[in-house]
Amino acid sequence: MHGKPSALPVEKATTGVSSRERQLKVSEIFFSLQGESSRAGLPTVFIRLTGCPLRCRWCDTEYAFHGGQWLHFDDILQRVKSHQTPYVCVTGGEPLAQKRCLTLLEELVQAGFSVSLETAGALPIKDVHPAVKIIMDLKAPDSGEAGRNHWANIDALKPEDEVKFVIASQADYHWSVTQLEKYRLSERCGVLFSPVAQIMPPRLLAEWILRDHLPVRFQMQLHKIIWDDARGK
Repeated sequence: MHGKPSALPVEKATTGVSSRERQLKVSEIFFSLQGESSRAGLPTVFIRLTGCPLRCRWCDTEYAFHGGQWLHFDDILQRVKSHQTPYVCVTGGEPLAQKRCLTLLEELVQAGFSVSLETAGALPIKDVHPAVKIIMDLKAPDSGEAGRNHWANIDALKPEDEVKFVIASQADYHWSVTQLEKYRLSERCGVLFSPVAQIMPPRLLAEWILRDHLPVRFQMQLHKIIWDDARGK
C-alpha cells in the first residue's frame, strides 16, 4: 500500500500563483490504517513531507529528512482522492518546516477531507486551519530535543487537538506528568502517552499510568504491531 511517487508534474498555470508556489517536497504518499491518536484504526491517506529541523534520538522516520520529490498540490489531491477515504494525515519529518504545508492543509479541508496534522511541536501551529486536528508532540528529555519545544503552542491548542508524549524512560515519564499538571493539558485537549518502541516496556508505562490515575490515553503504534517497521505502513 506504499504509494510510488509520480514523476515531477508539468508546470501548471494558476491565476496569480506560480506553479512552484503550489508544490511541496513529498517523501511518500500511502494508504494505511492510522496507527496513533484517537483516530487509530481508521483507513487514512498519509502525506509524508520531506525535512525536519529536529533529530530525536529515537526517530523512526529518518528517511524523510532528505530526498523526496516536488509534487504539485493538484497531483497530491488527485492521489489522495484515489484512495476513497475521508481521512487524511499530513506528517513528516516535520510538515510545518515547509511553509506551503499550511496552504495544502487548507485545500484538503476545502476539498471535504477530515484532516489531521502530526507535528513535533517545535514550530508555531497558530496559523494551521482551524478545521485541522493537530496531533502535537511535546518532546521529553530522552529525545534530545526537549529544548526545542515551542511552548506558546499550548495556548493555540483546540479541544479536539491532542498532545503526545513519547516516553523512553522513567525520567521521561516524570517530566511528562509535570507538564501535564503544570499546563493542565487534559483540560485543554486529549493527551497521549506512548512508549518508545523497543526501549520503554509498554506494560510498565501502562502500570504507571494506572497507578497515578492519569487522565491520558495510553497508546501503542498500531501500524508497527501489524506491519513491524515496514515503510509506507
